Amino acid sequence: MPKSLLDYEEIVGKINISILRQLAENLKGARVVHVNSTRVGGGVAEILDWLISLMNELGLEASWEVISGPPEFYFTTKTFHNALQGKPASLTKTMVEAYEETNRQTADKLRGTLEDADFVFVHDPQPAALLEYCPNRKGKWIWRCHIDASRPYRRVWKYLEEKVEKYDASIFSMPSFAQRLPHPQFIIAPSIDPLSNKNCELDPTEIRSALETYGIENSKPVLTQISRFDRFKDPIGVIQAFNMLRETIDADLILAGGGASDDPEGQMVLEEVLEAANGDRQIHILNLPGDAHRMINALQRASTIVLQKSLQEGFGLTVTEALWKEKPVIGGNVGGIRLQVHNHHTGFLVNTPEGAALRMRYLLRHPEELEYMGKTGKRFVQENFLLTRHLREYLTLMLGLRRGLANYLITE
Repeated sequence: MPKSLLDYEEIVGKINISILRQLAENLKGARVVHVNSTRVGGGVAEILDWLISLMNELGLEASWEVISGPPEFYFTTKTFHNALQGKPASLTKTMVEAYEETNRQTADKLRGTLEDADFVFVHDPQPAALLEYCPNRKGKWIWRCHIDASRPYRRVWKYLEEKVEKYDASIFSMPSFAQRLPHPQFIIAPSIDPLSNKNCELDPTEIRSALETYGIENSKPVLTQISRFDRFKDPIGVIQAFNMLRETIDADLILAGGGASDDPEGQMVLEEVLEAANGDRQIHILNLPGDAHRMINALQRASTIVLQKSLQEGFGLTVTEALWKEKPVIGGNVGGIRLQVHNHHTGFLVNTPEGAALRMRYLLRHPEELEYMGKTGKRFVQENFLLTRHLREYLTLMLGLRRGLANYLITE
């Protein structure tokens, strides 16, 4: 069922809800449009699901549009995504044409909605070119980059930079992710919805049932990584770390994920993971549908330790979700994971499969520290990464742009 702000009072307190209502008073009736590339799969879609609803409850007129195109479009935008994270890539004329034509067609379809909006939030590279096809726009356009763009492959970034520098502002998840652009830049970390199917409390029987569904024993440690099947998430490295751990400790490993409609590489990576697992009965590879939120919730809650051994990462909401469920996280020493995982407090940062195996072994042999890190992690998320803080910062950004403030400009 749709949730209202009152539902969150017990978790975040009445004062935080009151602040949101006060901020929104000066934005009532503002038309806000968010554009991304998928309604199902990935953190952006999950954020927009609650963000649109709560903005409307506060009196804004918020809507959510999705850009879609042929396979060539998604191949190109996946190339953008990888290149922003530093992977060398080439842009062919055909790729550029597919990208620009899809954006042009989407702009034609949504022209009235986009050009009449007071605020348009364009998420990530897929719809970034929309702005140039809406010459009569009246509102403020904001490019929201969820990717770690701190060290992009320069040739691809140069092309994208020409698109995004024309926006009125941009948002990044961390200061280190940002690129110099000729407009105000804001830092807004992502967040989770603590009452969503993926994060709400579950009955213990539902948690046990999740393990039984996949033939997983709950009599020994369960190690889990929840991620899209993507090479940057390093699922092969997780399997290598697990095999090292099993030299001394018996356990089960769950690698659960799925694909998003805007990611053409998911099936290929899944096949690589299955090959690496080599039929091992203690390695459970789960290709879950995009809406398997309660199952993911149950698997995380059933886990002893959660991993996110990414080689590159935007923010890493799967880390946030695990910490909220009082699970210590062993994560790659990259991106937004660094903001959430603090050694000996909420988990451990690692750089190699050997390091991950070492830290898993340490936690499994020190249950008192495992429990301490779990409780610390939940408090940390409650104070920093819940949706009410996220919504407050969006409202503050819109008020600032409406009043012509540029106090958040990032300078070197």
